[in-house]
Amino acid sequence: MGSRNEIMEYRKERIGKFMQMEEEDDELFFVIVPAILQGLNDEKRPVHTSQYTGAKKMKEILKEHESWCRSEFRMEPEIFKATSNYLRREGLLRDTRGVRVEEQLRMFMFMISHNASNERMQKAFQHSGEMIHRHIKVFFDIIPTLTHKFLKLPSSNQTHPKIVLDPRFWPFFKNCIGAINGTHVPITIAEDKAPPPSYRNRKGTLSQNVMVVCDFNLNFTFISCGWEGSASDAGVLRSAITMGFHVPEGKFYLVDGGYANTPSFLVPYRGVQYHLSEFRRRRSSQRREYADHKELFNHRHAILRNHIERAIGVLKKRFQILKVGTHHPIESQLKIPAAAAVFHNIIRGLNGDEDWLDHQPTYIPQIDYVDLPEGDDNYQNDVESMSLQIDDGTVLRDQIAMQMWDQYNQNRA
Repeated sequence: MGSRNEIMEYRKERIGKFMQMEEEDDELFFVIVPAILQGLNDEKRPVHTSQYTGAKKMKEILKEHESWCRSEFRMEPEIFKATSNYLRREGLLRDTRGVRVEEQLRMFMFMISHNASNERMQKAFQHSGEMIHRHIKVFFDIIPTLTHKFLKLPSSNQTHPKIVLDPRFWPFFKNCIGAINGTHVPITIAEDKAPPPSYRNRKGTLSQNVMVVCDFNLNFTFISCGWEGSASDAGVLRSAITMGFHVPEGKFYLVDGGYANTPSFLVPYRGVQYHLSEFRRRRSSQRREYADHKELFNHRHAILRNHIERAIGVLKKRFQILKVGTHHPIESQLKIPAAAAVFHNIIRGLNGDEDWLDHQPTYIPQIDYVDLPEGDDNYQNDVESMSLQIDDGTVLRDQIAMQMWDQYNQNRA
């Protein structure tokens, strides 16, 4: 046995080690216990806690005033129900566990109406992000089928009543079957990828150049999506023709100065007054209404072609997502204009109202709107097959314009 001093030193050493172990245990305690408590709290706090589920909210909106349904889904309740029934009946969408067809439609309409992100939709519908993503993707997958069903080229056998019943247009435009225009829609590219230069338009922003065709009821009859923002309107039209867009023999569409003047696509006379506002100012100043056959043709051409401007205007008022960048993969972004055109036609086909759009607030902040170019003003001679037909187009246009001018002068005599 050691001396008393040795025993005391041994005890001090053991006590020191014990106290060090306790300090280490305390540190471990303060690290592990909060983590365990956080885990317990996470388990007890689910993300989707609202009892006001998407399905319940949808039922209430459909039962309440129609302005609710217009605001959320951009259509009246009866049109929403008819659309849901059609999608289910045709087997395009099916009820899944917890998400009926009606709620799937609501998700998609809410998304394209408000440019809603996945996170926002999780809160609105009380579903997981994965479920929201899955149902939105399924809806995008059926857009080509819906486009084929609801966007149909007009019959070449009949002239539209708006032409037949108006002496300004009949018989001069008896072979006219609609109007065509190009419109730009923003796109976004993932931050980790460099956007292809071809998607940058002349404003310097990213967009796709979309070709739209409409009849004189403001229904879209054809749409071509996916062309880069740098593409010319005439180039997009050429592509559409190679992909199946067809103009019946002897018929024509009205287009603006961004296209070649051909027997199938009549443009106004260049360098001659064209815009409707200019003609209104001239009439109010009591000046002679038309200087020659070119001005007369341009005015009546503008009145008819204004249908495509109005149709695009209604489309972008109803679906403001067409003015902003979105949160979706590029392959889905390219389908958004077609989706909007489909529902535009469905709503119009079921007599949906449009006047209310003029009095609605912008649900997407205007600061988020992307600066986009208008359609091309001048044909760039970039489509050889169309350039070769310009002489024939000039003959047809002059023929129509002179017949129109002769009738106009006879009525003035």
